[in-house]
Amino acid sequence: MPKREQPRLFDIPIERSAHKDKSEWGTFRDSLRAPIHGWFTYPAGFSQKAVEHFIKSNGLKPGVSVLLDPFMGSGTTNIAAKLLGIDSLGVEAHPFVFAITETKLDWDVDEKKVQHIAMGFTKFSVLPSAALIKKSNDKKFPELINKCFMPNSLYILGQIRDYLSETTMPVNVRRFLQTALICALRDISIAATGWPYIAPKKIKITSMSKDPIFTLQNRVGMMLDDVNWALKNKHKRNSVHNCVLGDSRKLDFKDNSATHIFTSPPYLNNFDYADRTRLEMYFMGEANTWGDISTKIRTKLMTSATTQISRTNPRYELNPKFLKIDPELNDFLVRSIDSLAALRMKKGGKKSYDLMVAGYFNDMLEIVTECQRVLKTGGKASLVLGDSAPYGIHIPTDELIGRIAVGVGFKKYQIEQLRVRGEKWANNPQRHGVGLRESIVHLVN
Repeated sequence: MPKREQPRLFDIPIERSAHKDKSEWGTFRDSLRAPIHGWFTYPAGFSQKAVEHFIKSNGLKPGVSVLLDPFMGSGTTNIAAKLLGIDSLGVEAHPFVFAITETKLDWDVDEKKVQHIAMGFTKFSVLPSAALIKKSNDKKFPELINKCFMPNSLYILGQIRDYLSETTMPVNVRRFLQTALICALRDISIAATGWPYIAPKKIKITSMSKDPIFTLQNRVGMMLDDVNWALKNKHKRNSVHNCVLGDSRKLDFKDNSATHIFTSPPYLNNFDYADRTRLEMYFMGEANTWGDISTKIRTKLMTSATTQISRTNPRYELNPKFLKIDPELNDFLVRSIDSLAALRMKKGGKKSYDLMVAGYFNDMLEIVTECQRVLKTGGKASLVLGDSAPYGIHIPTDELIGRIAVGVGFKKYQIEQLRVRGEKWANNPQRHGVGLRESIVHLVN
């Protein structure tokens, strides 16, 4: 049987970055070690150094420039802008992540009030009987949460959670302490909770003896230190940051309201962004089941995972606008989707990669169109992206989004490769052999 031919696009010159430090720009590794950025370990994050480089190399000016991130996530772009005195706009569709980012951007918090409340957490160290602890934990938390924590620790954390939600205090103080609690959960959990997965059957021995109150108080102290550092090191100008909970496919900003864009859209890699905060959402009582997360989160996010797909939903049929804006691109997508549909029927999991690809680029067409509208003429945009190869069919996301951008009105695009991806899986016989990359797509409006 002849080998199925890989659909091809076109030969686009891809510039390899000469900047050796750029190889980590598409990862959250740098941000983990940075004040404020590192509070919440968000697996979809990228490096704040990339934003700082973009701001400085493009000459963004305080009081003049406005930087937009339509995929705000954990706030990397907006925090970096605030430190440099640059006004920013941000949009995030994940309400739980959005609330954490709001806290990370609010540095006007009463330090003494926060410290006083945090020191009072010691009153929760008095415990009832083991039977009452179990009864309380079973009532308050889903089974997954009970599996991820020592019973005594979970009981104490639950008491603190309820106290923070029920006690009168300034809104931003409550939000700051709740964020500290959320960010401490994976430190205290006895389950292996490395991103992006939770493995309650794999015990993290180092957490079994951790004092939850001491760990949380340490987290609060570290966060206050970071805020003080930010206030001392930020630009003297008080910048303005208009960040909204919304949909990047319909930006709630006026035409020409941004001078620049720096962002990292979801990668087309079947990563379920809605599921990555499951531990935290279950603990905080904002969801109890996979279905809750679907209703509250999954349905609101742009397409990037097969868990979002319904094969009867017309949303996942390729948008006919592609044929008008770029026939060659349309042909490539049609052939790729057809190849994935055929391969799907031969695979055990029958994953809907074909509809995932169609839905992803349908959404990106709307998003790039909105970015072109909001960005001023002559404005520059940079998008950190990774390509993918579902079932071995290479989808050069950077090239495709560059072509879409030109099709909707951007003047030109350029691709800069940051690093090669997937090398650690090279010896996995179940993985495709397609070489992947992480790039920045640079656009000029």
